Amino acid sequence: MNDIKIDMMYSKIHRATVTDADLTYEGSISIDKTLMKKARLHVNQKVDILNCNNGARFSTYVIEGKKQQICLNGAAARHVQKGDVVIIVAYASIPLEKADAFESTVVFVDRNNNFTEERKEKRDKKSKY
Repeated sequence: MNDIKIDMMYSKIHRATVTDADLTYEGSISIDKTLMKKARLHVNQKVDILNCNNGARFSTYVIEGKKQQICLNGAAARHVQKGDVVIIVAYASIPLEKADAFESTVVFVDRNNNFTEERKEKRDKKSKY
């Protein structure tokens, strides 16, 4: 049982506003470097994008963007429009025995993608799940 790992939410940027969608760029999501640091995201790290406006869910990778920038590039740009609200989620493989104690980082932003709050989240011990 010691070698079993489970994919857990490592971090997320909650309800960021898409500032642009660039079909001509090769691919990826450009994220404000301050938000990347707060969310513990790395260049080229795989992330899932959850579009709160249209329900689209897709994967891409992170590149460093300009201040307040959340820009979907390349094919991913087809899934968003400027002004859409997205959740950017990264995952990590955690040993199963450490999963219940693992704390994810959640970064909250305002409508202009300015950092407002950081929280650590872990499973509620009272939960039956």
